Amino acid sequence: MNERIIDLNEIAPKEFWGDHDSHLETIKKYYPKLKIVARGSTLKAFGEKEILDEFEVRFQRLMQHFTRYNRIDQNVIDRVIQSNSQDEQRMPDQDKILVHGIGGKIIKAMTPNQQLLVDTVYKNDMVFAVGPAGTGKTYTGVALAVKALKEKQVKRIILTRPAVEAGENLGFLPGDMKEKLDPYMQPLYDALRDMLPPSSLEDYILKGIIQIAPLAFMRGRTLDNAFVILDEAQNTTHSQMKMFLTRMGKSAKFMITGDPGQVDLPRRTISGLKEALLVLKDIEGIGIIYLDDKDIVRHRLVKKVIDAYKMIENQD
Repeated sequence: MNERIIDLNEIAPKEFWGDHDSHLETIKKYYPKLKIVARGSTLKAFGEKEILDEFEVRFQRLMQHFTRYNRIDQNVIDRVIQSNSQDEQRMPDQDKILVHGIGGKIIKAMTPNQQLLVDTVYKNDMVFAVGPAGTGKTYTGVALAVKALKEKQVKRIILTRPAVEAGENLGFLPGDMKEKLDPYMQPLYDALRDMLPPSSLEDYILKGIIQIAPLAFMRGRTLDNAFVILDEAQNTTHSQMKMFLTRMGKSAKFMITGDPGQVDLPRRTISGLKEALLVLKDIEGIGIIYLDDKDIVRHRLVKKVIDAYKMIENQD
């Protein structure tokens, strides 16, 4: 009897097999002549070679669908197994979709400047995304990183930001180092949770495929084959920014995001982001995108709040 062994690789078995293995049972019904056994992330199928060949092709397509959309259901299984086409039907504007988040949520650029940011990242290995709060800088960056990881353009995602903001000192906060740092990293976790199933995200973090760490932890490293995002870059100093930018290794993408209007550094300390924008603006291969109030995609009141504060700041 012929045997095929298929590993789900980085797909979360619980979500893929379905509640009480409902998805697996549906698949089995289409192949009554095969003996199909699933254990954890491994599937074994036994039977005639011709049937196994067809089964493997269609099962691989189911895995590809799950990797792209983060979900499968009864209708998807029926369509993929019954269809003669090798390719899933493309959705409108499929090329503009970055990733499909939890529950099939479509994540893509929401404004012309966000789309310009996406296009610039595709064309350059280092990109600065600058703009006020709510313009989707970090969220878009994380989506691009997840897309690159899923498409095997990179082997790792590394997300970092300065650990000390608004004058707070980690040494005076309760808990161990992870407990002290997690609140600073929360926006990065939030974005990832929108785009990856919980078990997959946890597995990626445990394996070091996704790393979330304060900027100080980047010192001395060479970051190869990675999509690296420095968030809240306006709170870096000259030496911190220089240290980070020189960590860039082979086959790496670097994205630096920040809001020059929200610098929390001590007075008379030059923002590493502001300096870098001046020093690096004419270097080929480095892209700089400025987002503005028109790109705010949070609650409509966010734009009004920013406008109100601008009026006060302009009077000073």
